[in-house]
Amino acid sequence: VVDADGRSIPFRALYGEQKAIVVFVRHFLCYTCKEYVEDLAKVPKSFLQEANVRLVVIGQSSYHHIKPFCSLTGYTHEMYVDPQREIYKAFGMRRGEGNNVSVRSPHVKSNTLLGSIRSMWRAMTGPAFDFQGDPTQQGGALILGPGNEVHFLHLDKNRLDHVPINTVLQLAGVKTVNFTNKPQIIDI
Repeated sequence: VVDADGRSIPFRALYGEQKAIVVFVRHFLCYTCKEYVEDLAKVPKSFLQEANVRLVVIGQSSYHHIKPFCSLTGYTHEMYVDPQREIYKAFGMRRGEGNNVSVRSPHVKSNTLLGSIRSMWRAMTGPAFDFQGDPTQQGGALILGPGNEVHFLHLDKNRLDHVPINTVLQLAGVKTVNFTNKPQIIDI
């Protein structure tokens, strides 16, 4: 993988020494990925530190797109790219939309039309008309490490098939986050 400064890092270095939640996004102009990463940005660093877990997002464009995407989403955790999609391929992440799946990510707030228009606008107004990755590539979420241990693997079937963030946090032993702006009601 490549970091925001263009340095190559072995993928294994992300989870070799400690458990890591690794989220692969479709591409950096994908509105569903943007909204998902905006919610990932709400995971407090202290929750991750308490559980000794890393939170990593991997895209599949040029590393030049990392800093603008982090700025756009407010994401301050680790982010890398796999420009040749080698890791995507190794895990068997699909290309194209699965049309028989009616899943809907709880982290996607935009409807398809409005989200697609926003994505196209960002592409057209960016420094170079660039989809920032293969637009047909699907992503996924994994919990890896330490070492070669795979605790969880979810391969997205389509752009709305993100695993709920609290599910991944819980499986990794990290405290969950209230992603709604509604006050929580606690029954006693």
